[in-house]
Amino acid sequence: MHSYPAPGADHFSLFNPRRKRHAADMSASTAGHPDYTFASDNAAGLAPESAAAVAAANVASAPSYGDDDWSARAREAIGRIFETPCEVFFVFNGTAANALALAQFCRSYQSIVCHACSHVDTDECGAPEFFTGGSKIIPVAGPGAKLRVAELEPVFWRAHGVHFPRPGVLSLTQATEWGTVYTPDEVRALAAAAKASGLAVHLDGARFANAAVTLAARGHSPADWTWRAGVDVVCLGGTKNGMSAAEAVVFFNPDHARGFEFRVKQAGQLAAKQRFASAQWCAQLEGGAWLRHAGHANAMARRLATALRTFPHVKLIAEPEANGVFVELPRAAVEALWARGWHFHRFIGEHGYRLMCSWATAPADVDRLVNELRAVLGAG
Repeated sequence: MHSYPAPGADHFSLFNPRRKRHAADMSASTAGHPDYTFASDNAAGLAPESAAAVAAANVASAPSYGDDDWSARAREAIGRIFETPCEVFFVFNGTAANALALAQFCRSYQSIVCHACSHVDTDECGAPEFFTGGSKIIPVAGPGAKLRVAELEPVFWRAHGVHFPRPGVLSLTQATEWGTVYTPDEVRALAAAAKASGLAVHLDGARFANAAVTLAARGHSPADWTWRAGVDVVCLGGTKNGMSAAEAVVFFNPDHARGFEFRVKQAGQLAAKQRFASAQWCAQLEGGAWLRHAGHANAMARRLATALRTFPHVKLIAEPEANGVFVELPRAAVEALWARGWHFHRFIGEHGYRLMCSWATAPADVDRLVNELRAVLGAG
């Protein structure tokens, strides 16, 4: 069994992004029918509301490039979520959302401070550096994939004259890459430290809905842990919650959004038929489906975590607060599951694996995986 460091230790050494999706970490056998249920929440299809919305938007012609009624409604719905007027721009994917939002605040000679496990650093193929024109990314370690003020302040003051890129943006992820969630107080403290050093605050919300459900149960609205806590821009994810090609960049100060439409166009992110993505936003947000689906995914993660705790040779790496379960599994059991067709990724160190739940994950799916794990552990 691998021993994980205590809170506050360096978690970056456990995270090897270059190996996360290595071919050897997939199910290489065809003996079992391939099952991607727990591989990623991106593997799930469109939620029923999204599919119906696309069909409904396809009945007649409409203005192009986001000048349609669906897009106007979607922008209004996003503003209601945040309880404040917003400047909203739609893009196809999270990489573009993050990279363009960061470029809006960070100049080429500045730097972006983020967690060492952040997608901004490990999963965007250099897109933030590309769109900022060369900004340096500075990864910082922290327990549970969360940043802390104590680790950030030395980074903020590291610059010495013109010889080191002065930090321009602090990037947070909510929910984090380890399925943990920042509290409003944590976001507020981090944002205050960033603002005191002249940084803007960006929030990668690829799994924003999953965090929103968790924090709503504690009495907090999205406004409480975004703009009220000092966040300047949110990349609001829809794709991982039952939508397709549906991400939004949300600014809370119109001055910060000035000229952003040109970034969207220049990056090839302006959809000619935006109504098909915007219709999905309307269907998900206006009736509350986005929270129902995220809540279901979170509940399936809790169900899975509860079952995994019963195995003596299995150890949860982090307490699940969203829709991901991060768990230490014996290699032999993992290979046996892969041989049976299950697809999931090694994510942390040599023995830490990620099991993602989605809006489409059924209780029977969880039980089936648990039963097969029990079988392979028993066989070992």
